[in-house]
Amino acid sequence: MNIEELNKNHGIDGQVKFMEGAGGFPFIMVDNTKGSAVISVYGGQVLSFQPTNEQNLMFLSEAAYYEAGKGIKGGAPICWPWFGPDPEEQGRPVHGFVRTRLWNVIKTEATGNGDSKVTLGLRDTAETRAIWPHSFNLDLEVTVGESLNLELITRNKDTAPFSITQALHTYFRVGHIDQVTILGLEGGAYLDKVDNYAQKTQAGAITINSEVDRIYQDVQKELVIDDIAYDRRIRIRASDSRTAVVWNPWAKISAQMGDLKDDDYERFVCVETANAGSEVVEIAPGGECRVAANYLIERNIPELKPAA
Repeated sequence: MNIEELNKNHGIDGQVKFMEGAGGFPFIMVDNTKGSAVISVYGGQVLSFQPTNEQNLMFLSEAAYYEAGKGIKGGAPICWPWFGPDPEEQGRPVHGFVRTRLWNVIKTEATGNGDSKVTLGLRDTAETRAIWPHSFNLDLEVTVGESLNLELITRNKDTAPFSITQALHTYFRVGHIDQVTILGLEGGAYLDKVDNYAQKTQAGAITINSEVDRIYQDVQKELVIDDIAYDRRIRIRASDSRTAVVWNPWAKISAQMGDLKDDDYERFVCVETANAGSEVVEIAPGGECRVAANYLIERNIPELKPAA
């Protein structure tokens, strides 16, 4: 992709510009009066979002790979058309193939309320059909304002239905994992991947003091990451999704991953808006599926203060 052409065709003075980023990948720099973001065209992946006068919402590993064929560790990777291991056990990549593809820039726009919107897309090719034999249009709409809104849209261009699972695999930056509580999943059923997918029930709010990898089912509430160390809350409003994935690799796995520093597990938690586990989405020919998440940072909340 030619950076000059991208800026000519899709740049917006004072809001959206393109530049060569890490690994030579095209990056989209969004900056308006409400906030800023960095989006990698490779992977269709938001790498950072920072509301004005606020710390970054997202965690991005300093050891992340920026290489063709490898996912970027951090931000908001897209898992599609399956979440987790290859459901047909054919040796295809974990979490699908779109997070390691160069997406197309469909359009950019300055909205009437001062937000900036970027739409990226993927279309099936002979290469993708060799991996997953279906015709599709996949778009990601990223809206940057006081909050960050992600909407992933799957359209079936085939003559037969197809099924997908998917996730917005967002890495949230936290002050320290020991001081994080996740609210909104109390009493919920989940599959514990650390314990061989055992079915369990969440007792109280979620705190993390060891490896956590869970698929929560029948999720219908807003979720909140209560981050005492940063004295803030991250409010997650999802739509068209009834599963949520909570993941932190903890110390051993973090040290084993080449694209994480040994202690990176202390600085992030993934709370993913997903259609995963038993929530498989079937899309009819000519039909579409949308899944969206809105992320809002809240501060100056009295109940965030630790008790004296």
